[in-house]
Amino acid sequence: MQFYLDGFRPGDPEIRPAAPTADRESAEVTSPAPGHRPENSAETVDVLIVGTGPAGTVLAAQLSEFPDITTKVIDRRGGPLELGHADGVACRTVEMFDAFGLADRLIREAYWVNETTFWGPDPADASHIVRTGRIDDVEEGLSEYPHVIVNQARMQDFLLEHMAKSPTRLRPDYGLEVQSVDIDETSGHPVTVSILPTRTGDEAASPQSTETAAPTTVRAKYVVGCDGARSAVRRSLGIEMTGDARNHAWGVMDVFAVTDFPDIRLKSAIQSATGGSVLLIPREGGYMVRLYVDLGDLDPADPAARGRFTSDEIIAAAQRIFHPYTLEIKDIAWWSVYEVGQRIAERFDDVVEADRGTRHPRVFITGDACHTHSAKAGQGMNVSMQDAFNLGWKLASVLRGLGPEGLLDTYAEERRAIAQELIDFDLTWSEAMAAKPADPNAPEAGGMSSQERQEIFTAGGRFTAGFATDYPPNMITGTDEHEHLATGFPVGERFHSAPVIRLADAKPLELGHEASADGRWRLYLFADSADPQSPDSPIAELCRFLAEEPNSPVLRHTPAGGDPDAVFDVRAVFQQGHRDLALERMPDFLLPRKGRLGLVDYEKMFCADLRADTDIFTRRGIDRDRGAIVVVRPDQYVANVLPVEAHAQLTELFAGVMNPQN
Repeated sequence: MQFYLDGFRPGDPEIRPAAPTADRESAEVTSPAPGHRPENSAETVDVLIVGTGPAGTVLAAQLSEFPDITTKVIDRRGGPLELGHADGVACRTVEMFDAFGLADRLIREAYWVNETTFWGPDPADASHIVRTGRIDDVEEGLSEYPHVIVNQARMQDFLLEHMAKSPTRLRPDYGLEVQSVDIDETSGHPVTVSILPTRTGDEAASPQSTETAAPTTVRAKYVVGCDGARSAVRRSLGIEMTGDARNHAWGVMDVFAVTDFPDIRLKSAIQSATGGSVLLIPREGGYMVRLYVDLGDLDPADPAARGRFTSDEIIAAAQRIFHPYTLEIKDIAWWSVYEVGQRIAERFDDVVEADRGTRHPRVFITGDACHTHSAKAGQGMNVSMQDAFNLGWKLASVLRGLGPEGLLDTYAEERRAIAQELIDFDLTWSEAMAAKPADPNAPEAGGMSSQERQEIFTAGGRFTAGFATDYPPNMITGTDEHEHLATGFPVGERFHSAPVIRLADAKPLELGHEASADGRWRLYLFADSADPQSPDSPIAELCRFLAEEPNSPVLRHTPAGGDPDAVFDVRAVFQQGHRDLALERMPDFLLPRKGRLGLVDYEKMFCADLRADTDIFTRRGIDRDRGAIVVVRPDQYVANVLPVEAHAQLTELFAGVMNPQN
């Protein structure tokens, strides 16, 4: 973490100085009060975010970093979420939280899902269950972070605090709901949103209640609907959801239980001979556990059937499935019954297919507003947050004049395909969890064995960890032409961190953890085999090109007067040990002067950690003779891999995704 760039400042370094544009009321960092509505809320904004769920808070946290972007966040609830229903946090999501400086806090509080066990009917007595398998929950080497469980409300608390400490001191306005969304492309702020104070149950039932409400009109350049499965933004755009319910009910409850089941603190998939299935997820804190309990098929002709289940019925079903083990429920923190189904929006923005390519989107939907599914795959919150992480930097780039409006077309292009993959995976896993057990004595009867279920879980491991995303070539993602130079950084996939040693201070750290959610592109310069201290080495020539040549993307796309790394965060990694290189002989470009005092940034150069199994060049398959340039998007996905000498290709790449500034 870097701070004091503009001189010493006492206090918590995570609280950045408030920007002049920050609300005066919000300049002092305090916890946002429920129902907080600043008197000077802008009626004309750059971005209006509707909803403070997982997607909304991630998007708001990104945009809070930019004082030159005016952002307004509203939510129909009366205050911050207190009890979240989502809990599974994929490894990829923890990596994303690291970009906000929140990963350590998250994993310290969370339950770590280290192993998963599988249980099925005992061949000797089918009325009993026995353990049939035990595996690592996440494949070795997929991430340096674990799969964890933590309450959704806590994750949103972390992001809200991050927003409050940001230069904009951004805070949501609670108790407001969207009435309508209209678009007029002839206006400088083309999206007009009518919002009303949230009506309570009694007010909503009264036709006279709207007469006393004071509607507010907010005009925005862009609107993002993060407002859940019943999205008012989606409804205003007339976007349909497609898909079907599966007419199968599951009960879910967070409980405090006493049991002799030995795997109560391990994630467990339990399949009984006659009583259905349970997915057991231990919760954070050491005592609470979540149970997803199979309640069987629903009558499609009886739409009220799901609502008639009681918590006692869910408990009784769980107790039957756990037999011969006892399960005594001492307290219930929360419970619900849901119907399995998978639905996806026909489009993720306001541009209808006939207009695609003739104009750019102004309104977007994310998360549950555009894809819904079962909870057992643990992907809803994670994919929703990744939707927002994909969109946020693109909005910031366009609004700040750094990138063309065409960037915004890639949101729907990239994320709808990912949502469809989620729907397909969720359907497979839901069917596996609900399948009746196979009878080895009657194979013609069908069913699924515990071993088959375990194989499905293992096959989907990269998906559940959050690493199945592989963006195809488009304007911000290249081809795999030069991927052989760094095989461990596949183009289109997330940048996979690895250990390095910082040259200036010999500090061991993870290279990927040095990247923040600040909207900057990353250029990782992996040096070739030549001595980087030589002015004739390819890496030195690349640094001269980036620092001096008129067609350098760094010079072309960095606004005049900005710090040299305001748009591009360039880091170099060398094959030599950190004691074998002299800092004073390295390229000046890698020791940039920044801030009002012109201080030197010593954190741009790293060396391979030469201990066994930790050398980044070996771990990530980097060509030692030729080196490589790994270009990484602001959302941590690899945009391209290029040769160190490919100066012209680097220029061409950014000419297509960024506006010239100089």
